[in-house]
Order: sequence, then structure tokens, then C-alpha cells
Amino acid sequence: MKNRTFNTKALLIATLLSVFMIVLVFYGSRKLQNFDAALITYLFGTVFAFFGIVYRYTVWLQRPPTWIYFKRGITFLFTGKVFSHFWFASKETIENIAFQKFIYPRGKYRWMAHFMIAIGCTSAFLITIPLTFGWIHFTMAPNSISVYEAHFFGFKVMDFELDSIMAFLTFHALNWSSYLVIFGSVYYLRRRLTNPGLIATQTFEGDLLPLILLIAISVTGLGLTYSYQFMKGFAFDFLAVLHAVTVIMFLIWIPFGKFFHIIQRPAQIGAHIYNKEGRKKGMAVCPHTGEEFATKLHIDDLKIVTKELGFDFSMQDGGSHLDLSPEGKRSRLAQAHLRARQAGGNLFG
Repeated sequence: MKNRTFNTKALLIATLLSVFMIVLVFYGSRKLQNFDAALITYLFGTVFAFFGIVYRYTVWLQRPPTWIYFKRGITFLFTGKVFSHFWFASKETIENIAFQKFIYPRGKYRWMAHFMIAIGCTSAFLITIPLTFGWIHFTMAPNSISVYEAHFFGFKVMDFELDSIMAFLTFHALNWSSYLVIFGSVYYLRRRLTNPGLIATQTFEGDLLPLILLIAISVTGLGLTYSYQFMKGFAFDFLAVLHAVTVIMFLIWIPFGKFFHIIQRPAQIGAHIYNKEGRKKGMAVCPHTGEEFATKLHIDDLKIVTKELGFDFSMQDGGSHLDLSPEGKRSRLAQAHLRARQAGGNLFG
């Protein structure tokens, strides 16, 4: 029997959720009444990206270490002090997802650039996906040539004058996102092209291509605005096709390349809850050094995971090598080497 190259469970989940998303597009756009046919290529790219993301995320969750973190995190979140856990999760979301606080210790300029990329990409997603799906659309107000109405899922949510500040901010929202992404990406691109350490270890596919794609998307998007505002539509069709190509390349790249960490990052909140609850339950003490080195919960789960993966670190005295801290493991290994050399009669051979 040949080994399957795909995960059946992940394929089924990804297919079902993708079909469900298409159904939401159909009914959210009032049976395609509010769907813009010019955005059909973006829709295909988004559906493909969604399918790939769900498939890879499901496969990732099925790995024993990831699954036990996920399972424990969900259990802790919805049991015990639920309000306290949700407050902690909300705080972590604001600090590390919205404001990218985890980057700041690496340098304030790196944090600022990363923050601009994160905010630019997030705001662009929040704008373009509902527009592509037909969930958001704009119409002229009845009996008016100067008032626009904004609709969400076909329901009117607001209106504004065409020459108002609200109109300016709304219709140029993607431009603000593009500027943020360009400034942040250029900083990191410059760093990767000038830092000797990064030059020695980076790859084009994993480190340079993502930044180039982000800059290309943003520049071609701004080019569309520049074309119809200042060039009377000159080269607009060419720029529209070029922008569509870069966006679709980006969407297709998300499930398979470095961009997938955008989807994985929120799972870190669950890991933080796991660590927090583990500390409450007590710390593991290394039998060799006599010092705390990890939570007892983590060590107990590590024993479960390693056995699932086919590794047994049990010792003859009933203990486990996993009970040792990294320092304890190194010391025990050195002692084992010493005994082996002594038994062989040659300490230095």
C-alpha cells in the first residue's frame, strides 16, 4: 500500500470550511447582488489561500506536541477562573498581536517596522476581504448625488458626504495600509541586504521574497490611486493586472511560506496560558541539581508526547531522563562518559 501524500482529516475539514465560506459569500452578498465581478480573481485567490491555511493548520494541530498545547490551552481557557483567563487572553492579544510587544526587546526600530507591517497587513485584510466577498459595498443615497451609503451584509450601517473627511479616510484606507507596509518592509529589506550575519544565513525564498511581495503589492496598489487621480487613468489596466498578480501570489504563498506564521502567532496566547497555569500547579525540580527548571505540568506532558512519538526515556529506578534539567542531563552524560572510559582503562583515548 502506497503512503498517502495528503492528510484525509485535514483535507475534509479544509474542504467543508471552504464550501461554507463560499456559501457565506453567496448569501452575504445578497445572492451575489452586491458582489463585484471584477474581483473574481481575488475571490479565487482568497478561497485557495483559505483552503491551504485550514489544511496546513489542521495538520499542524494533529502533531502530538501542538495538539497537547492546544487541548490544554482550550481546557484552561474555559474552566476555572474563566473571566481571569479571558482577561489575560485579551491583554495578550492587545500587547503581542496588536502592538507586537514581543518584538520590542530586539530593538525599538525593529519593533516599529514590524508593527507597521502588522498593522498595515491586518487593516488591508479587514478591508479587502469583506469587499472581495461582497459583504461591504457602497451606493449613492436615494435622491442624492453627494451622499454615499455604506452597507454591511446588505444592511445600511452609515452614510457620509463625498467631500467629507470620513469619505477621504474611507476611500483611501488601503493607501494608508500600503504606506505602513512599505516603510516597515523597506527597513527589514535594507537590514537583510546590509547585515553580514543575516546575509550569511538567509534565503531568497524564506527571507527576501516575502518582503519583495509585500512591497510590490503596496506599490502597485498605490500606483492605481496615482493613475486615476493624477494621470487620468494612464496605464491603469496594466497596473490593475500587475497588482492582481502580486496579490494572488501573496495569497497563494500564505499557507506554504513564511507568511503562515501570521496564522500561527495567536496560538502563542494559548501557550502563555498553559505556562501560567503550569506555574500555579507547581514547578519540576531537577533531581541532580536540586533546582526548579520547568513546570511539572510541562514535564508530565512531555513524557506523554515522547511516548506517543515512540521514545521512552524511563530509567531502571522508575524515574525518567526527562525529570532532569538541561544542566542535569549534561552532567549525567559526562558522568556516563567518564565511567565508560574508566571501564575501558583509558581516560584520554
